[in-house]
Amino acid sequence: MAEPGPEGRAARPLLTDLYQATMALGYWRAGRAREPADFELFFRRCPFGGAFALAAGLRDCLRFLRAFRLQDADVRFLASVLPPDTDPAFFEHLRSLDCSGVTVRALPEGSLAFPGVPLLQVSGPLLLVQLLETPLLCLVGYASLIATNAARLRLIAGPEKRLLEMGLRRAQGPNGGLTASTYSYLGGFDASSNVLAGQLRGVPVAGTLAHSFVTSFSGTEVPPDPMLAPAAGRGPRVDLVACVEAWLERVCAHLGLGVQEPHPGERAAFVAYALAFPQAFQGLLDTYSVRRSGLPNFLAVALALGELGYQAVGVRLDSGDLLQQAQEIRAHLRTSAAQFQVPWLESVPIAVSNNIDEGELARLAQEGSEVNVIGIGTSVVTCPRQPSLGCVYKLVSVGGQPRMKLTEDPDKQTLPGSKSAFRLLGSDGSLLLDLLQLAEEPPPQAGQELRVWPRGAQASRTVRPAHVEPLLQLFVQEGQLCEPLPSLAESRAFAQLSLSLLSPAHRRLEQPELYQVALSEKLQALVARLSAGGLQ
Repeated sequence: MAEPGPEGRAARPLLTDLYQATMALGYWRAGRAREPADFELFFRRCPFGGAFALAAGLRDCLRFLRAFRLQDADVRFLASVLPPDTDPAFFEHLRSLDCSGVTVRALPEGSLAFPGVPLLQVSGPLLLVQLLETPLLCLVGYASLIATNAARLRLIAGPEKRLLEMGLRRAQGPNGGLTASTYSYLGGFDASSNVLAGQLRGVPVAGTLAHSFVTSFSGTEVPPDPMLAPAAGRGPRVDLVACVEAWLERVCAHLGLGVQEPHPGERAAFVAYALAFPQAFQGLLDTYSVRRSGLPNFLAVALALGELGYQAVGVRLDSGDLLQQAQEIRAHLRTSAAQFQVPWLESVPIAVSNNIDEGELARLAQEGSEVNVIGIGTSVVTCPRQPSLGCVYKLVSVGGQPRMKLTEDPDKQTLPGSKSAFRLLGSDGSLLLDLLQLAEEPPPQAGQELRVWPRGAQASRTVRPAHVEPLLQLFVQEGQLCEPLPSLAESRAFAQLSLSLLSPAHRRLEQPELYQVALSEKLQALVARLSAGGLQ
């Protein structure tokens, strides 16, 4: 396998639990290191009380597998924590490991995923694919959780609002921050504040200024060069500071304010930012007072820029009642646009941020809201409603023989055998159910009546799909990447398409109708046989 690409360093092999190494030694001592084995990675319940999840993290898994190799320092550390009488030949075996014998089938990133349906199937030598468990769980679980959380937020916001992820400073460490920025974009956000996510993953980045920039100015500062050329590039340069002061008088008269009321430091900050970014000027309005300072200062600078052919790109609010303030600001923008005969001013985008959760987002997205851009940090990157997807990685076959975990808890029983997965659809393209069957079975055919066993039900049912879609795609065969992965933007578009296929009842975020996953008759019979066999 090739070395990791430009997306950044892959996860390291020792990002794992110690019992993976102790099991590896046990397999090796038992002479089973190279036995062929199949594992499946899946989750048991949809997150956040919903009825769906989005599969994500595959690109990170494949990068990890490409780079997987235990270095001398890794092996020396394992030797220090394993029994001192461990045969040195075991450590030589570890040094020789790579993923050239590993095969991976998976749901493409952005796919709808449901409980029990594998996100990944990993096949290869038993010792090696056991060692892969913890890193793969780490890479898939959080990425899928973030993508699903982002998708829920996108569904609440609707298609028109622009959603910005800005949670890096709230994320669980640098790696968590990069993962959150990457997969919130896949889940439906438009951009991220995270510059590294832009550099390494191609996530669109966005950001302007913070309150510290505004408060750093007192109003006594003199720009080294206050002159600004017209946007068209023709005509004399204009003193922007003087132009802003002239506009301030007119703006204050229009708003019924005294010219001394708007904070001079805030105005100086806006001018400085406008000189640096005349094509992308945005005003942060709530450092002092939105109505008496932020708004008039923004209007003065925006109108001065407008005289030179530039258009401000927005205003932002970061405190208070965001919905009410946005409505008030929009009203002032409209009257100012009419007063000063500047039509574009009335449609300047209004951006908001400030600990926005699902409830506040629904409020901001309601009909009549004047909010255009919504920045969300903590609520997207930390997934406060459910901090883990709870993925598991279970052995389903070894040496060609099915394996099943029974346990004392029926919810934790596993489905045995190497499997295929299919999505059955109606004639109108609606999703009927996902079908799990043994890999050896012929695939279901469109128009053919099938008898299936819905999970959790006591009886079988029949279904006649109009269309059948295989779910698990072969991405790696014997260590070789079968085809290039889609770009992150393509996976994002696929995720939105996938979500659009869900019925409203399944897409509903609170108390949704659960989507059905069913077993083929042959798989159901195998489950029943192995369950009845128990300890025999």
